Amino acid sequence: MHRRPPGRAPRWLGAALTLLSTMMIAAACAGSGVDHAGEGGLTLSAVLPEQVPGGTKLVIGDPKTQRALELSGQIDDLPFESEWANFSGGPKTSEAFRAGALDVGAVADIPPLHARWTGLKVRIVAAAGREDPLRHPIYEFGVAPGVNIKQLSDLRGKRVAYSVGQAQGALVLRVLAKAGLTKNDVKLVELASTDDDYVNALASKQVDAAPLGGVLIKRYLTKFGRDGATTIPHGIRDDPSHLYVAETSLSSPAKAAAIRAYVRLWARAARWINEHPKEWAKGYYVEHEGLSAADAVYLVQRDGKATVPAAWGEIIARHQETADLLANEQGRPTLNVRADLYDLRFESVGGAAFTAGEKG
Repeated sequence: MHRRPPGRAPRWLGAALTLLSTMMIAAACAGSGVDHAGEGGLTLSAVLPEQVPGGTKLVIGDPKTQRALELSGQIDDLPFESEWANFSGGPKTSEAFRAGALDVGAVADIPPLHARWTGLKVRIVAAAGREDPLRHPIYEFGVAPGVNIKQLSDLRGKRVAYSVGQAQGALVLRVLAKAGLTKNDVKLVELASTDDDYVNALASKQVDAAPLGGVLIKRYLTKFGRDGATTIPHGIRDDPSHLYVAETSLSSPAKAAAIRAYVRLWARAARWINEHPKEWAKGYYVEHEGLSAADAVYLVQRDGKATVPAAWGEIIARHQETADLLANEQGRPTLNVRADLYDLRFESVGGAAFTAGEKG
């Protein structure tokens, strides 16, 4: 039982959509089908329900998993009605949560921290990473043409793009710490990482260095390499991936059961992507994202394979280190991420489904 979203907007509208994102989310939220009827009563310490009652609905902001479920034929296994929000990532997801217009969002590790710091009650219900993450990083540091940065310590005195509340911003702070530098040793240029904003900032020499991810690395070097553009690796694990939900959704027994079911399908979708790289390259990157076949192959190879652990101990420990770093650098309150962010009832749900490839 699912409804697919309307067609994607043309890519040339990216800049305008970025400027109007807040208005768009507000409009989307106003028309959202999130149903709060019957919510409440289930505490975070209660046993997680498994049976999904008929008529249960979730609004999900996880386009990548949606596409994997469609391509694999598993989308019809959803035991609830689904409405798919065509966005992911921290800022848009947090706005939708605040508007009561979203049940599940897909993000890295920073948005849940900032949600808590800004009074938004959310919980992480799924966690994933990459096999051999240092060989398959999400990001590299782009270096502007003509700028002499060969290693991380060369960032001293340079202008570095910095996005508060996004994974790229936290990565910058972690990289500085690894290089023995502080934010006072560089000039942080606050700039949200949206679409190709960082590529343009580097090319126009607004900044000297910026974290670039995915296909933007390849495009930056292809387009500006002849002008002297380069990238350098950062050597830090940067692969956390999470599903997080509003606590209000978890207070509903019906929605809590549906979220559990979705976590299982999310993990199975990740396994399917691992096992079908050619189908994923064509069906997602080419047909859905509009990339070239060459870019699709590049991304599949760069991504490597996902892993969904059945235990969160190491993930929580790394997340706590990041939370402590941000709290210190940004003057935020200290968080106990295990107690304040993770819903441990879900700890083994995704890992079991990923390992067994189970259905049902």
